[in-house]
Amino acid sequence: MKRARASEVIEALKERGFHYSGKDASGQFTLIGELACAASEQGIRCELVLDPDFFGLPRVRLLDIPKHFPAAVPHIGAHGDLCYLAQGSVVIDLFDPVGQTIACINQADRVLCQITKGELVEDLAEEFFAYWNGSYCLFDVLGNTSGQQQCLIAEGDGSTQWFITDNIERTNKKIELLGLKVTKGTLPTYRIKTEVVPRPNLRTWPPKTVNDILEWQSQLDRSCRRKIHQRIQQGEREKRTCILIFIDSPLMTYGFAVIYDRKKAKVRLADRRDPTFGLKVLLLTTMRIDDQYLAQRNIPEIQTLAGKRIGLIGCGTIGGYLAEMLCKAGAGTIGGKLTLVDFDKLLPQNLGRHRLGFSHLLKNKAVAMADELQRLAPGIEVEAIQADARQATLKDLDLLIDATGEESLGHWLCDATPRATPMISSWIEGPGTAIRAMIRTDDAGGGCYRCLWHGNRRGELRSMVGEVPLVLAGHGCEGLYVPFPASVSVQSASLTMDLVLDWVNGKTSPTLRTKILDHTQKADTADCDLLPDAECPICRS
Repeated sequence: MKRARASEVIEALKERGFHYSGKDASGQFTLIGELACAASEQGIRCELVLDPDFFGLPRVRLLDIPKHFPAAVPHIGAHGDLCYLAQGSVVIDLFDPVGQTIACINQADRVLCQITKGELVEDLAEEFFAYWNGSYCLFDVLGNTSGQQQCLIAEGDGSTQWFITDNIERTNKKIELLGLKVTKGTLPTYRIKTEVVPRPNLRTWPPKTVNDILEWQSQLDRSCRRKIHQRIQQGEREKRTCILIFIDSPLMTYGFAVIYDRKKAKVRLADRRDPTFGLKVLLLTTMRIDDQYLAQRNIPEIQTLAGKRIGLIGCGTIGGYLAEMLCKAGAGTIGGKLTLVDFDKLLPQNLGRHRLGFSHLLKNKAVAMADELQRLAPGIEVEAIQADARQATLKDLDLLIDATGEESLGHWLCDATPRATPMISSWIEGPGTAIRAMIRTDDAGGGCYRCLWHGNRRGELRSMVGEVPLVLAGHGCEGLYVPFPASVSVQSASLTMDLVLDWVNGKTSPTLRTKILDHTQKADTADCDLLPDAECPICRS
């Protein structure tokens, strides 16, 4: 069937003037033809590569780039690859490979026509990262200080990696987790700021020498150009072999290395007064590994938990997954702290639905979870307290979370925790029948976890119609327990995490949230703002 479909596509492309060239090592079909751009007197010769399964878009590579095209052209890569559609921007129709392929060719024609007319030039700025195709340099910098920076050189597995940092201790932890070791050497590193969005030089690209860099920057930001030149001249005076320069722009941070290979430097006659002009440069692509970026990257429009002091009571089936989610949202970073409290050990019977695995067996849950978080995010500030929550000392918290699911402990925490400290309670009802989460804030008009208990006793504010099913398993020496799969724990942690993120962004309503997981049950109480109960001894006082 695949051969028949492929042959149909090839025959359709032959009608468009393409001819079959063969198959490559990966089994992809190659055809040669022309894109008949209406803005050009002649077609532009190109190579078309087809996925035999038609899961991906056809790849178009220009073989003969017109001489009048500048060095940097929007949507055309360094090797002639034409970006005519973003992967994922269209739905690929597996059942119409002919129509899909022809539509792609037509779109490639349209894009190339716009390029030929001199349009889409503004796209060069948006696509700058694609044109600044350099060696990776890991950027672990939280501050905004310009000037001289610290560079760590790490080696391992036959490779060398550069790390730019403003906190050597924090970055060393990350380097260690990558299995690398810091060498004694370092490189002079400078950071320069500009308010100008970069775009490639249409005349000469990519830059290969200091002169290319300086001429390009002269068109963008003369002040930035002057600072770059000063740093390079400084390196020359200090007899450096290499320096790194990074430029902070509104779009991205990009950089380059200046190689002081003075014997090979080619200097034009007019530039002999400054021998640095002919020095070679190596483009560097920054890859951010700072904690702020890692937390903010997937939620760019909302505030993260960075800088917040958060206490998590219970590192069990809910708390384990929740702790990881808190960590990935920035908890314990940039001056914040995450405190984990649990007196219990991880036992074999816990492994089926706990975030931790066999390697942490018989370890205290809080300690083991803290170790796991430091492995996942070495920059995190996390403390593990091996104690009952009633004996733990937790002060100056921005948020307290009770993930134990123990009702009596939840009541005690409500009474013991100052009203000024927001408190979130999270629990599972029945054998994974429903999950609930609620928050008590310092708003005098809001109820607490104990208020909900009084309402439930009167048949109010219940998660489902009727009684919560009571299902127990386990007998003998193991003891009784409520059975439910790990998926319930993950969903409970997710519901709680959504409430945490709403809290940090000032959106705590509704304060009581419920999700029915057993679809044979009917929900009784919609998400709502819980009010103080007249019988609650905590709120009444």
